Order: sequence, then structure tokens, then C-alpha cells
Amino acid sequence: MSDHQSNFELPKNIEHYLSALSKICANDGQKEIQKIIVNSHIRIHEEWSFDNWNGGTYGHALYLVLPEPIYLSVVKQKTELQNEIRDKLNALHNIQNEFIGQVFLEMEIAEDDDWRKESGLLLIRKRSISPDTIKRIWENDGYKVFLSHKADLKKDAAILKEKLKKYGISCFVAHKDIHPTQEWQKEIENALFSMDSLLALLSDKFHDSFWTDQEVGFAFGRAVPIISLKLGLDPYGFIGKFQALSCSWENAPQEIVKILIKHELMINAFIKAIQNCQNFDDGNLLAEILPSLDNLSTQQVNDLVIAFNTNGQVNESYGFNGKNPSYYGKGLAYHLSRLTGNNYRLMQSGKIEVKP
Repeated sequence: MSDHQSNFELPKNIEHYLSALSKICANDGQKEIQKIIVNSHIRIHEEWSFDNWNGGTYGHALYLVLPEPIYLSVVKQKTELQNEIRDKLNALHNIQNEFIGQVFLEMEIAEDDDWRKESGLLLIRKRSISPDTIKRIWENDGYKVFLSHKADLKKDAAILKEKLKKYGISCFVAHKDIHPTQEWQKEIENALFSMDSLLALLSDKFHDSFWTDQEVGFAFGRAVPIISLKLGLDPYGFIGKFQALSCSWENAPQEIVKILIKHELMINAFIKAIQNCQNFDDGNLLAEILPSLDNLSTQQVNDLVIAFNTNGQVNESYGFNGKNPSYYGKGLAYHLSRLTGNNYRLMQSGKIEVKP
């Protein structure tokens, strides 16, 4: 490295500026650019150029290496996105005589990819689950969570299932949900193939079961979100790689939802639960999740406003209208403003509107 390169500031601080740009994109609803920034591995090449007016100026080439699915989803707009990210970074940083000369989006080279299978053209057995089967297993169209547990927790698991239902979550609990006429192993497999997430209830005897470990392995293989609730046993093996909760049964439903609400499908299920909310107490319960929302699409913002404005059980609950913030928080209008950068307000009519 030459003497002038050792003094470069922009490469050393690039993570900071990418983090700031991610937040700006979240506020502006630019989820595509944010997804690129958040999921990229970066490398930066330092280049030198000379400007007759300003003396020495230094331009850097920034490479954003993306997982294949993300790269392929943006490759048709690659040039435009590269230029937009470059311009946004240069407008954001305040380092003199340095700039991002070019941004390059590259595809990550994964090792040992089974690309033949992933092409969808390889003739292999694939489980096909009918809509009627999914409806029977999951009861409704909420966010589908498979509860993996030992028999000693069957009563607690059934209670947890009912509590999570209020948030838009549909749980599968084997002892409760398998109909006597159904072949139990086939029904469990159907649930595993169609689940959106798995929750492992780690009681002392969890690891003793042949089935619970297989269920976790199945979820790991399908790359669905996995959460473990520590109930006497610390996460182990594959489970150790995923988020673990250590909380009481009473607080478990909210803590579980606060983790899952980071996922798009869960946000949509949560919004539907707000639309269907039937009493003030449930409204206040749902409102406690609002601070955990990190990002919303324009459609999700509109759906939340409509749900608030049309459901009296929601707009009259303090958690959503924010009229008693010392007990129930700041309300939906505050969080919509926080997430969008727009000025959402609770009007005298009791409705939420966005103001210039």
C-alpha cells in the first residue's frame, strides 16, 4: 500500500455510511436498494485520480457481492442500481477529496451448489400439499408456526397456540391438531412442508426425542426461521445458530412475535389480526408489537391506516390511538411517522391521516 493510500478515510468508514444509507432507504421505502446493502459482502478498491482544480482527489471502486437469488432479482436493473447507490453514498458522506467512483454489483459464488435440483427441471419426488390439506392443518391463513415439543409440554403448547392466534399466527401442535383418522406421520410431514417457521420448546427432555431433532433439522433444511424457547435446556446443534428466548410462559407470546415480525409474511398476518381485532384488550395487546416494526411497504402502511380507521375496537384502544402513552405507548400514528418519514396524525374525527 502506498503512502497516500494509508491516509484514506472513506474505505475505513464505508460500513458506517452503508448503515446510514440502509436507514435512509428504509424511511424512503426503497426496499430493493436496502436489501442489496444489507445482504452484501463488500470489498473496496482504492484508486487515484488528479483534479486540476482541487489537487489530489481519490476515487474508490465499491464492490457489493450478493447472494445469487438477490443478484438475479436485480440484474436487469444493475446499471441503474449501481449508479443510484454510488450517488447516494457520495451525497451522504462528508470526507473531503474522496468519493465512490463506481459501484459494482457481483454475484456470490457458492460452493457445491446443487444447481440441477434448484433449476426445477430435475425429476425428483416433491411433496405437493393440496389447499384443503393446508386449511385442515393450519385452520386459517395466518402465519404458520410448527411447535416442536416433548409430550410433557402438550398442555402448555396448546395454551401457547391459542395466545399466538391473537397475533395472526396459526400453530401446529401435533397432539392437538392431528385428526384421529389421519396417518399421524404423514400429517406431521405435511405441516413441516408447509410451515413458515418453527418454534422449539426446549424442555429438559427435548433432546431425548427422536422426532423433535428431526423436526428442527427439517426446518433447517428448508431455511425457514427457527426460534427456540429455553425451558430448562440450552440450544444445541443446529438450534444453537438461531435466536433463543429465555422468558416466562406469560411473556413468551409477545417475545416470539417480536422476533417473527421482522419477516414479511408475519407482518401481513399481524395486519390481518388488527383488521379482525374484536375487543380493546386485544387491541392493546397487538399495539405492544408496534415498536418492533422495522420496515413497512407502502401497501402495508395503507392497510394499517385502513384497519385503524375502520375498526372501532382498534381506534378506541389506547395502544393504537396513543391517548394514554404513559401506559400504552405512543400509538400507531407515531410509529407510521417513524417508519415512513411522513407526518401521520390522529385527527379530531378519531381517524389517522397523513399531513404535509
